[in-house]
Amino acid sequence: MMQKTLTRERASSWSWILQAITGVLVIVLVGVHMIFQHFVAAGGLRTYADVVAYIRTPFFLGWETIFLIVVTWHALLGVRAIALDFGLKRSVERVFNWILTIIGVGTIVYGLWLTFTVISRTS
Repeated sequence: MMQKTLTRERASSWSWILQAITGVLVIVLVGVHMIFQHFVAAGGLRTYADVVAYIRTPFFLGWETIFLIVVTWHALLGVRAIALDFGLKRSVERVFNWILTIIGVGTIVYGLWLTFTVISRTS
């Protein structure tokens, strides 16, 4: 039985496909975010209390969480693609991927912590 290994070319193809998918998702998520944050709100802007009430809604909390994850993933895939264009050695590429993973997880954890801190406060 032949075992398939993920070659550098196949990994780059998957990264490009994920970059394209997350790019489309970012457009959709930004569109919905803009509609509900600006076009549905009276006067075009929500007050701080309005934003907290909006985020406390389970559907929109989930939506904004997905938005955070997709934007972070898309951005870091873009940074990775730019770095790989410089022709990094495999060992440097592996370390760079770990650094980007740590940055991504840290960004998402911080964003979620901040969101839950804000919505847990009573107005």
